[in-house]
Amino acid sequence: MADTAVSVAAVAGIVLCCEAARRGCEWGIRCADYRRFCSELISTLQLCACTHELKLLGESGRADPQIGLTLTYLVTVLHVLTFRGALCNPSAALEQLYRGSLRPLACVALIACQLGSAWLSRYAAPYLWSAGLSELHLEHRAAGYRCFSPIHASLPAAAAAEMACAFILQAVIINIGLFTESLRVHVIAATITSLVYAVGSITGAVMNPALAFSIQFPCSGHNFLEYAFVFWLGPMLGTASAVAVFEKIIPFLLKKDSHWKKIQ
Repeated sequence: MADTAVSVAAVAGIVLCCEAARRGCEWGIRCADYRRFCSELISTLQLCACTHELKLLGESGRADPQIGLTLTYLVTVLHVLTFRGALCNPSAALEQLYRGSLRPLACVALIACQLGSAWLSRYAAPYLWSAGLSELHLEHRAAGYRCFSPIHASLPAAAAAEMACAFILQAVIINIGLFTESLRVHVIAATITSLVYAVGSITGAVMNPALAFSIQFPCSGHNFLEYAFVFWLGPMLGTASAVAVFEKIIPFLLKKDSHWKKIQ
């Protein structure tokens, strides 16, 4: 229980520091584009650093699965409330590029910010653990901060699992307007928590190429291309498929059905 308390405190400290940095950017940077890039850097760092801590706690077995899922839900709510529109996900940036909400250069810059923060968090997390704030941190430091592949299926099956998770999450986001504004953050958090529960034992249910680059790619067990196949291609195809199904295929079929009814 002490390890869990320290991990919760660490996550809270990360969020508070990142929130202070975001407010500093909003106050000190006048250019809207630069403010957005700064927010993307800070928010992605927050996402990755917090997930590193929760992943370590979950894989250690020091916390009950119910506690782990509860923390996943609560931290997801916290992220959504503090990100202020930051995407923190290359798939989301590509989706906005497709919709015309982002210019190509801005999309490239956002993805670079996301991957840069993901890379930085690889070193920020061990720096925090090196302080030895808990027995769990001390043991992880003694083990050389090693981690192992979370993939417990064939690569095609793992990629399909990540694709399915991303499809479901994007489908919820597309249809989020069905819910009141106060419920939307909880619907997203509940969806992510449910997917982690269902698919976490297969791939970790990351659904985010930048987050995977931070927490999964450094782990032994598979090479870069194998991880990219599962954690980059899978989520991107899932997101693209959801957009195609809910914004192209279903409207087309409904329009076609309506047309046939008029003819009859």
